[in-house]
Amino acid sequence: MDSLGLMKNLSQVSPGKILLMVLDGLGGLPHPETGKTELETARTPNLDGLAAKGVSGLAEVVSPGITPGSGAGHLALFGYDPLRFTIGRGALEAVGIDFDLRPGDVAARGNFATADRSGLISDRRAGRISNEKCAELCRLLDGMAIDKVKILVRPVREHRFIAVFRGGGLGDGVTDSDPQQIGVAPKEVTALRPEAEGLAGVANEFIARVRKALAEQHPANAVLLRGFAQRPELPHMGELCKLKPAAIAVYPMYRGLARLVGMEILETGSTLEDEFSTLKQNYDGYDFFFLHVKWSDSAGEDGDFERKVRVIEEFDSALPGVIELEPEVMVVTGDHSTPAVFKAHSWHPVPVLVSSRWCRPDAVRQFSESACLGGGLGHFPATRILPLAMAHALKLTKFGA
Repeated sequence: MDSLGLMKNLSQVSPGKILLMVLDGLGGLPHPETGKTELETARTPNLDGLAAKGVSGLAEVVSPGITPGSGAGHLALFGYDPLRFTIGRGALEAVGIDFDLRPGDVAARGNFATADRSGLISDRRAGRISNEKCAELCRLLDGMAIDKVKILVRPVREHRFIAVFRGGGLGDGVTDSDPQQIGVAPKEVTALRPEAEGLAGVANEFIARVRKALAEQHPANAVLLRGFAQRPELPHMGELCKLKPAAIAVYPMYRGLARLVGMEILETGSTLEDEFSTLKQNYDGYDFFFLHVKWSDSAGEDGDFERKVRVIEEFDSALPGVIELEPEVMVVTGDHSTPAVFKAHSWHPVPVLVSSRWCRPDAVRQFSESACLGGGLGHFPATRILPLAMAHALKLTKFGA
């Protein structure tokens, strides 16, 4: 029996509330001048205070040495084995913006990007163009038809959009065009199985036509596609864990993932203050909250060490208002590491903090990677975070006679 089956058998309703706060890309690496990570550099008295009363550790999101994508990382935090349950990024983005993703549709996550005259990518995010510019470009590209396949293009946020391929009996299972690095040309989309040959051909033709259509749209004069996927069906957290779960997230992809596992999506604003306000306004209506903080990851991907430090400090400064709510369990962690010195997701384990009146406190007095290495939770798989949270909220009965 896997952990989800075990929780389904042992879960019970209790009044305790669980708050899972995910700072996207939280884990870091030491700055070459100071020898400290972003989390170790930030002033975090409130997180440190929770750590002193709680229990900490380091979590492997997928497996040692494996770099997680955001979808896989969050699935693990929600208790789903990311090696068993896989969701393409395109489907996540589409569901996250409430797009009507129909059976047979294949969605891809897109980036508007900057290409030089020779076709090499110089900026994978086109300078993070505005939401308004993204919407304008999507209108320019929407509705293209290739070999009886209609391509629907919708804005997501900043440089991000979705391209949905509809019609023609398409099968998913193709590679990305996004090379995930600059200084190289976009990759050709290729089929991973015979039934996806048609999709690969249509996707490559779409990319070529878009390049012509955007020729004068610098810096957004190219597109990169990844995560081609159809909508999956996942067991819902409410049924598995007897929870009434809700999600608070600014970025659509994370709302999409939460929706796919059965969370109710709470409308919120675009700032951390808005997210915490939404939590307080809806606190009595749910017993599990997933609260997502995106900006730590964005700063890490941009290589902006100081900005990532500021995001962590802003989060810490807002924590007292959350602590006053007195949830039975608070968990603070990340879905993966995004060290600013690395400018990308990495394979390094993420720090985890569990705060509850039922904790057996350890010797950790600072919430940081190095401190968590010696914490009472040890070095463990991220899929165990949800069972730990449920146990501390008295939502699991005993196993066996």
